[in-house]
Amino acid sequence: MFEGLRFQHWQATLGTDGIVELALDRAGSSVNALSRAVVDELAEIVERLSFEPPRGVILRSAKAGFVVGADIKEFESFEKAGTIRDVLENGQRVFQRLAGLPCPTVAAIHGVCMGGGTELALACRQRVATRDPATRIALPEVKLGIFPGWGGSSRLPYLIGAPAALEFMLTGRAASAENARAIGLVDALAAPDLLMATARELIAHPRPRPLKQRLLAWATNLWPARQILAAMISKQTAAKVRKDQYPAPFALIDTWRRGGGIGQRLRNEARAVARLATTPTARNLIRVFFLQERLKSAGSGVDHGIQHVHVVGAGVMGGDIAAWCALRGFDVTLQDREMKYVQPALDRARTLFEKKLKTPERIQPALARLKADVEGNGITTADLLIEAIYENAQAKEDLYKAAEPKMKATALLATNTSSIPLDELRKAVAQPARFLGLHYFNPVALMPLVEIVRQDHLDGANEKRALAFCKAIGKLPIAVAGSPGFLVNRTLMPYMLEAARACAEGIPAPVIDKAAKKFGMPMGPIELIDTVGLDVAASVGAELGPFLKLDIPPAIAELVGHGKRGKKDGEGFYKWQDGKAQKPQVDPHYVAPDDLEDRIILPLINEAVACLHDGVIDDPDLLDAGLIFGTGFAPFRGGPIQYIRDSGADALVARLEKLAARHGERFQPRPGWDSPALRSSAKAG
Repeated sequence: MFEGLRFQHWQATLGTDGIVELALDRAGSSVNALSRAVVDELAEIVERLSFEPPRGVILRSAKAGFVVGADIKEFESFEKAGTIRDVLENGQRVFQRLAGLPCPTVAAIHGVCMGGGTELALACRQRVATRDPATRIALPEVKLGIFPGWGGSSRLPYLIGAPAALEFMLTGRAASAENARAIGLVDALAAPDLLMATARELIAHPRPRPLKQRLLAWATNLWPARQILAAMISKQTAAKVRKDQYPAPFALIDTWRRGGGIGQRLRNEARAVARLATTPTARNLIRVFFLQERLKSAGSGVDHGIQHVHVVGAGVMGGDIAAWCALRGFDVTLQDREMKYVQPALDRARTLFEKKLKTPERIQPALARLKADVEGNGITTADLLIEAIYENAQAKEDLYKAAEPKMKATALLATNTSSIPLDELRKAVAQPARFLGLHYFNPVALMPLVEIVRQDHLDGANEKRALAFCKAIGKLPIAVAGSPGFLVNRTLMPYMLEAARACAEGIPAPVIDKAAKKFGMPMGPIELIDTVGLDVAASVGAELGPFLKLDIPPAIAELVGHGKRGKKDGEGFYKWQDGKAQKPQVDPHYVAPDDLEDRIILPLINEAVACLHDGVIDDPDLLDAGLIFGTGFAPFRGGPIQYIRDSGADALVARLEKLAARHGERFQPRPGWDSPALRSSAKAG
């Protein structure tokens, strides 16, 4: 069947049982991504299969994962060339020919199956996935400002029912094999070593879809159901994101609502996705994707040499850092003054493990890796010691002097300080070449960023070990200078303090938060202060205030003085109930000041420019990455520096000067606004 044909990216073999195996092994790449060349080669193979149909076809991967999705760099180049719709329609044609083969087709999925890989699997008659933690299936295109455009959005609602399909695509969440089976995305599960045998069994005996699932798929895609569901889901989506900021979810819902036969659905899909690909949101979210990949690659190829982590300080941060390291496979000892301080951290760890690991056979090993160590015996055998005690320089220095003589010569010593300059702390360390900051963010399990904080005596090899360690625990590391507040807290503090000041002046807190969320921040600054803790904000503010020449609004100290520290106490600027801020009603006739958004947002932008100027971060792209993944800075805007480029540096300087004239010198443009980097259109990646 394939005699005389040679393929660069696919291995096609015809077995004695009459079944063709198509194994994707993209040349010159460690992962399978669907480039134009890969898709064109598949088209040639599918055309031949249509002439000489075998008994069945199994698509699998010859690499560790199935398919990571489309080649995003290539996708970006097609968008710039104006050929994106042609590329989408070509992929649709190939996948539709695969779907139309006159023989059973099965996708055998092991490992990562994302985006275009999932669309490829959906073009097969059936799918089998391995019961393995590495197997994750998703259609995450909405995170790139588009939606599935190779037939995924046209097929999935008609396979598993519209509600489940739309939720899957609108969130971009990754499903485990078990979850994918539960919603009908895959038809069978198998152990990794039985994957191909199960695929062959599906060829021989295709499994009919359950009647309930078929009825649900039929009923939820009828014209009346589409109109009703589309209106409901659009309303739910609008409560989470703004259409002008993130148009893709709304375009997906509307394209599905229009329906039609498969040919019409594919045409509508290609047209809508091609249009979305040219929006600023898609361009910026694709930029964010490349920034994330850059952070993920930091530390690659370096042996961190760490197996045992010792954490001193079992408070919320220290305890959660310890739990996360144990979750990710490290042996961890957790030290505090008494067992009564350690036990709550162990209890939280159990909750985390149960949520993430699900089954007892996976939970128990994680629990065994995390041990209480009140005596601090783990210091002598640890490869990494993380200090996570309260923010007091003297207390930290005393700890280093006591612990360092017991440490292994090769062990790293790290602090989780959020604001104290490391050049100050390292004076208490005998071997400063191994001393650095590992600054995590709260909550540790949710926040992806870790700041690798440098000091002037840090050995570059140890910085690389720290980067590799962060990669091993599934975090995004970013190296920053050890100056006060580092990057994230230094830029957040002016934003938070200005919000508190505006609130003290009488602007209602919900109005301030609404202005920030309208800009695109995930949480308003007043709610953020309550979430972080007013005591923490006051402590960090006291450290950074003199450096930034900013006063701490008295309202923060007054609330702390009355025992109102925010979310953790149930009251701060807001009252909190069941973990949610109870925001008071605002007089419907209240009109917010016309400069409120600028007054809240521009201090953050201004300080980001100063950080770049002062060398806190190595380059503008890393600054954008740090603030997107560390503060949640509006991803659709591409980061503060990209926002400056898009808005115009001169225009923003003029707005800052206007604020300074109206509200005070603290708004004066910081050094660095004349940097060519602010006027460059250079993209990450």
